[in-house]
Amino acid sequence: MTGTTEALGGSAAVDGAARSVTRPFYVYAVLANTLFQRGVFVLFLYHRGFSVGQVALLQTLLYLVSGLAELPTGVIADRIGRRASIVIGQMLIAGCLLGQVAFSNYWVFLALFIGQGVGMACVSGSDTALLYDLLVRRGATAGYVKIKSRFTMLGTVASGAAIVLGGQLQQISWGVVYVGSAACLVLAMVVLMSGVPEIRGADAVDEHGGAEEHGDATAWRAMLRVATPALVTLVVVSGLMHATLTPYIIFTQKTLSDQGAGTASVSVVVAAGFFAGGLTPLLSDRADRRIGYRVIVPVSLLTLAVALGLSGLGLVWVTIAAFLVLAGIPEITAVIVDNVFNEAVPSRHRASLLSMIAFVESALIGIGYLVLGALMGGLGSSAGMATYAAVPLLACLLWLPVLFRGARVTTEIEKPADQEAS
Repeated sequence: MTGTTEALGGSAAVDGAARSVTRPFYVYAVLANTLFQRGVFVLFLYHRGFSVGQVALLQTLLYLVSGLAELPTGVIADRIGRRASIVIGQMLIAGCLLGQVAFSNYWVFLALFIGQGVGMACVSGSDTALLYDLLVRRGATAGYVKIKSRFTMLGTVASGAAIVLGGQLQQISWGVVYVGSAACLVLAMVVLMSGVPEIRGADAVDEHGGAEEHGDATAWRAMLRVATPALVTLVVVSGLMHATLTPYIIFTQKTLSDQGAGTASVSVVVAAGFFAGGLTPLLSDRADRRIGYRVIVPVSLLTLAVALGLSGLGLVWVTIAAFLVLAGIPEITAVIVDNVFNEAVPSRHRASLLSMIAFVESALIGIGYLVLGALMGGLGSSAGMATYAAVPLLACLLWLPVLFRGARVTTEIEKPADQEAS
């Protein structure tokens, strides 16, 4: 009985420690994702007079720059601090949003999207590394999948609400939409600075007494040490999944518009998709325990292929149904895979290594925008969507050897104390 009481007390202590970390992160997730332009920014770019090809190029440039900047910004985040990197990135994004509503020249937009891509790179990898290592410090990483699911859910639901409001605010002016988004990012930085402690790569190493070092002097050596063939495959397959999902969500705005939906209707549908995508990650913890990432990865890829194929039928209600029902499933996979990546990399270089992984994903997303934009421009929005279904099918084929051979993704270089105990 005493042992049971001690176990319950220990569990309560872990839960309390996790809550002290997660509360400000949850508030930050809501504010940082209250971006009113997200559901209608493609229409804003068309309103500026840009063509489909120009819009695709902007999005491609955004993600390619973000990918190239991932490597240096990840190293910087490990050196100067992960919170500092997030703040710099979000402030840069806010400034670029203000610039987009202030200017209409395409060359200026190219520069602004480059700046926004650098800002995205500063945030990417740093936010996950900061959250995970703060949980390591509290001995609460066993609950990471559940915590990240809630973090994702809050951010996505906030995005959905912001998209609905964005469609209404646009009736006032595009300036209100973009200035409001920038203001929310500034508030998010205030919450982060006031409620979340700073942590660097060296600080994270102290949590494990330096046992994980193994002589690694650079993130590159650490990456080579953890890069099992299965992990490399997972990085590529995850990148292809995001390279399908992200352009699909964005260009669905154009597809729905071409199939007869009005601007207000498009914003409502996209918002509903974000709500659905925000709720489904709550199933991540259960899916991880009952199914596992090996199976959920191909399931997500196949659902994406089906969604793209149905969108190619040219029927607006079929496109809406496919978007709402199927687009949320890969969000479950994203949370589970994120946990696998965190378990696979050492704390000292966590932000750097996660940025390397994000580099691959960003590069593939950028290429995906370019390819899907070209397909929609050449074949039409509906047929272009259907043709792009070949990408998730290719990723599914790449994953099959890992699925059937049972190859190990992680090398178990570091295992938090709470996981070892379990």
